[in-house]
Amino acid sequence: MSIIKSFSVGNGDMFYIYHNSDNFTIIDCCLSDENKEKIVDEILAELNNKIIKRFISPHPDEDHLCGLEYLDDRIGIINFYCVENEATKEDESLDF
Repeated sequence: MSIIKSFSVGNGDMFYIYHNSDNFTIIDCCLSDENKEKIVDEILAELNNKIIKRFISPHPDEDHLCGLEYLDDRIGIINFYCVENEATKEDESLDF
């Protein structure tokens, strides 16, 4: 059975799907200094023995990408999926 977890991260969104297979999916990223270590530590614990790890970004708003660089540094995102878009940001963050 697959398990879907939603994190309470303020105005943003962040979910993971623990599949009943070798797959693990993270949807969106909204990490702050207050929550990033706890959330990523939990994700790392759940990733145990998963081979396919993917990150899905439905759209590039800051509250859906905040902390993405930290997440990548900790887990090593190999598969990154996003919708085709032409999003730009006047003041680009590291995560954007």
